[in-house]
Amino acid sequence: MKFTKMQGCGNDYVYVNGALVDFSPEKKSEIAKKLSCRHFGVGGDGVIFINPSDEADFEMEMYNADGSRGEMCGNGIRCVAVYVYCKGLTDKKEFRIVSAGKIKNIRLDADEHSKTRKVNSVCVDMGLPILEAPNIPVLSEKRTVVNEPIEVEGKVYHHTCVSMGNPHSVIYVDDVDNFPLERLGRYFENHPSFPKRVNTEFIQIIDRKNVKMRVWERGTGETLACGTGACATAVAGILNGCTDEEITVHLLGGDLKIKWEGTGHPVYMTGPAEFVFEGEIAV
Repeated sequence: MKFTKMQGCGNDYVYVNGALVDFSPEKKSEIAKKLSCRHFGVGGDGVIFINPSDEADFEMEMYNADGSRGEMCGNGIRCVAVYVYCKGLTDKKEFRIVSAGKIKNIRLDADEHSKTRKVNSVCVDMGLPILEAPNIPVLSEKRTVVNEPIEVEGKVYHHTCVSMGNPHSVIYVDDVDNFPLERLGRYFENHPSFPKRVNTEFIQIIDRKNVKMRVWERGTGETLACGTGACATAVAGILNGCTDEEITVHLLGGDLKIKWEGTGHPVYMTGPAEFVFEGEIAV
């Protein structure tokens, strides 16, 4: 099977042209676990199949490193956009990609004067954030979860919950670099408040336009970046009154520009996506 390794802010996935393979979902899950392994496989945070679609220009079919199906990946969808444009699967610079039934609008900043196709950045309309607790989902007696207490391993934190097509819990800390994420991440992910587990963002506010972020992703562990998590962080910042409508999220793997103008408006994410290498592997 031919594959392409790509990364967006260090959030790396193995990409496969789904039009050229015919695997069951169970087989794709097995492939994701095998290829994601950094010791015996290609190495990555998961595997993404780029499929034809009747409802959009392309479909993104995402699997986490543990083989579980993911609904959305912000860094992944930017890579899909770069893949289909640079490989000539589309000539459009504005098109649509569907993932788990949700359609996202894409806009490319591409260099028209380059001899080969080159994309400088990708802007994704990530849609409206979901704030109602049952729809995230998070178990709560309140309709929305904003700065609410949550106890993890004997300590009380305060979190704000947002879905960007997948569930997020945003937690503010004083020193994100020294937060014991490696030890505590799995406890947040599997907390009983989250029926479908959760992605957890740990945020240090620098100023109203800049935040630092580390993330523990559901089904993968700590990653260098999470696009949907950066979007959830921007939404949480507005809801908590601590950041502006447009912010830069500084992740371990790079920076993302996120804009949210408030209730009734979509979240816009802008950032890079790059090819790493290509190859072929027996599956």
